[in-house]
Amino acid sequence: QVQVVESGGGLVQAGGSLSLSCVASGIIFSISPMGWYRQVPGKQRELVARIINGGSTNYADSVKGRFTISRDNAKNTMYLQMNSLKHEDTAVYYCKVNWRYVDYWGQGTQVTVSS
Repeated sequence: QVQVVESGGGLVQAGGSLSLSCVASGIIFSISPMGWYRQVPGKQRELVARIINGGSTNYADSVKGRFTISRDNAKNTMYLQMNSLKHEDTAVYYCKVNWRYVDYWGQGTQVTVSS
């Protein structure tokens, strides 16, 4: 059974930093494509950053240079380090992992950036 659990959201002032974590079980973590997405009410969920096969990373233009995605295969954990946060980064952040061609989502964690 695949389980995906995010943590680390919260309230931060603009310009501050937060780190999100995503623990996934029931998969071979090291070979699973995975990423972070976010969603605000009334809008579609959007890609923030992802790690694909081979360890390559992609970022949304809006977060390049501010956010860093990484993972620790030994801990089955993926991270999103968010620096220089802006009000417009406020959203529910979701972790997604792909295992055997099926996407699994976490429950989401709220990030609120006060201006």
